[in-house]
Amino acid sequence: MTTLLTLLMQSDTPNPAAAGAVAAMGTGMSIVILVVSLLLIVSMWKVFTKAGEPGWAAIIPIYNLIVLLKIAGKPAWWFILFLIPLVNFIVAIIVCIALARNFGKGTGFGLGLAFLGFIFFPILGFGDARYQPVPQT
Repeated sequence: MTTLLTLLMQSDTPNPAAAGAVAAMGTGMSIVILVVSLLLIVSMWKVFTKAGEPGWAAIIPIYNLIVLLKIAGKPAWWFILFLIPLVNFIVAIIVCIALARNFGKGTGFGLGLAFLGFIFFPILGFGDARYQPVPQT
């Protein structure tokens, strides 16, 4: 893809074939991103409803993180930790592991939620996992 963009930028005369190829790749990637985004929204909606929370909360940007913290059994003030660079990465992993445990899954599944959420959130949402909150220590 970078080769096509380089050719388009260096050429003095427009190349319709190269421009069409770049447009097709952009359209294709946009469709893939849209499908993955919709899958994640629907999956999180299912996870929220399994936990007894309103499903629509999955589509509200800041509120969904607060509800996710509640489902994971973490205090709402942890939202502030998500605003700190580098700390937010560690906190996200901890929250995903706690979320997995509250659905009866292990640490490996929690790491899967953190790093491959587009695969593991649908498994959690559409699978047979039940929400059973584990008391936090």
